Amino acid sequence: MRLLRYGPPGAEKPGLLDEAGRLHSLAGRLADLDGPALAPDRLDWLRAVDPASLPLVEGTPRLGPPVAGIGNVIAIGVNYRGHASIVALPNEPIIFSKHTGAICGPDDPIRIPPGASKVDWEVELALVIGQPARRVPVARALEYVAGYMVGHDISERDFQSERGGQFIKGKSWRNFCPLGPWLVTRDEVADPQALQLWLDLNGERMQESSTDDMVFSLAELVSYVSHFMVLQPGDVMLTGTPPGVGMTQGRYLRAGDVVRLGVAGLGEQCQLVMPDGD
Repeated sequence: MRLLRYGPPGAEKPGLLDEAGRLHSLAGRLADLDGPALAPDRLDWLRAVDPASLPLVEGTPRLGPPVAGIGNVIAIGVNYRGHASIVALPNEPIIFSKHTGAICGPDDPIRIPPGASKVDWEVELALVIGQPARRVPVARALEYVAGYMVGHDISERDFQSERGGQFIKGKSWRNFCPLGPWLVTRDEVADPQALQLWLDLNGERMQESSTDDMVFSLAELVSYVSHFMVLQPGDVMLTGTPPGVGMTQGRYLRAGDVVRLGVAGLGEQCQLVMPDGD
C-alpha cells in the first residue's frame, strides 16, 4: 500500500493511492495515519479495504508528512561506503536526532533560518517503525518496520559543527525534515537494500547511489538502535545519505534554488529554497 496524508498543514487527512495512482480518502475509516494505525493488524485491516469503496480526492492537494504524531526522528551518519575517500567509516552506527518540529510535507519549501550560511541537502531512505522494538535481533529487525519513504535530512552545517554541542542544533529548523510523498508498506518493497536514490539541485545531479552501498544494513540499524532505546510505533529512522552533499563541495543552498530528490519505488520530493523570517 501507498499511504499518505493530504491537506493544509495541521489539518491533514489520511489517504491511499490505488494502483492507478488515484488518491482516495481514508478519513471515513481512519482517524489518522499515526503510530497505532501502523501496527501489523491495523495494516492488515487496511489491506482488506477495497480502494474503489473509498471516495476519490479531486485535484492535487498538498501532501503532508505521511505519518502523524511522530515521536522521534532518529538519524544515522556516514552510512555509505562511498564516503570512504573523504572520511573514515565508523565501526558502529553514528546516531543523532532531529527535533520533530522540523518535519514537513515532501514539497513544502526549505526555509533558511536567520544567520544560516551553510544549509545542505541529504537524500535518504527513511523507515518507519510499526511496533515497539526493544533489543531485537538483526534476523527479525525488519519485522518491526511498517514501511519506507523518502526522507530529506536538511542540515545547517555551521550550526551543526561549528557552534558546539550536538548535531541536533543544525538539523532541526522548521521544514528541515521533509518526508514522503507517501509511506510504502514493507510488503511492497522486495529488497530495501537495492533501491536507487538521487538528488538534483537546479537540475544538476548532486547525489546518486543505491542502498546496497550502506555500511550498516537497515536490519542492522534497527537492531542496533533498539539496544539503546525502545523504538515506538511511528518513530522515523533516516538511514544515512550517499556522497555528494554540499559540505564536501563548498556549495550550499541559496534562496531560489530548487531541490528534487527521490528513492526508486517510493516517490519524489521537490522543494523551493526560501529565506525564513525572525
